[in-house]
Amino acid sequence: MVNRKQTLLSLATTAVLSAALGWALVACDQTSQAVSLAPVEIDRATSCELDGMLLADYPGPKAQVHYAGQAQPSFFCDTVELFSTLLAGEQVRHASAIYVQDMGQADWEHPSGHWTDAKAAVYVLGSKRHGSMGPTIASFAQEADAKRFAAEYGGKLLRFADITPDMVDLSGGALHDTRM
Repeated sequence: MVNRKQTLLSLATTAVLSAALGWALVACDQTSQAVSLAPVEIDRATSCELDGMLLADYPGPKAQVHYAGQAQPSFFCDTVELFSTLLAGEQVRHASAIYVQDMGQADWEHPSGHWTDAKAAVYVLGSKRHGSMGPTIASFAQEADAKRFAAEYGGKLLRFADITPDMVDLSGGALHDTRM
C-alpha cells in the first residue's frame, strides 16, 4: 500500500513539474516572439516584397508585415501595396504583426522610423500626396494628425477595417512609375 501511495505521489509530482516546465517554456517563447515582432527599421538596402524597389528611394508611408513562421518581416514601399496584399483573396499567410509609418511624425519625402500598429492607425485615402506607387493611403498614429493632413491635402479618414480591395488598385502607380 505504501509503495502504491509513493508511486502515485511521485507521478503527481512529476506531472506538476512537467506542467510547470511546459508553462515556463511557453512563457519564454511568447517573450522571445514579442521581442521579434517589434518593428524593424529600414536601411538603404531594404527592398519591397512585391517589386524589389528600395524603400529608402521613395516618399510616403512604408509598411512591414511579420508573418507567422517567417524570421524577418516583409516590407512594402507603399501602404497601397500593403493593403492590396492583405486584402487579396488568395492571401493565406497569417500576419502576426503589421506596422505602418506614422506620417504625423515621419518626414514625407524621406520617411524613416516612427512605426505604429497598422490595425490601430488612422488612414487618409484620396489625398493629393503621392507615395512610391502614386496615390497612396497616408497612415497616422493619431487621429488629430490625420485630420490636419486631410484638411491640408484632402482625402477622407478611414480605419484599418474600413479599407476595401477596390480602394487599393495597384494599376495606377505601377503602370505610370517611370523610376521602376
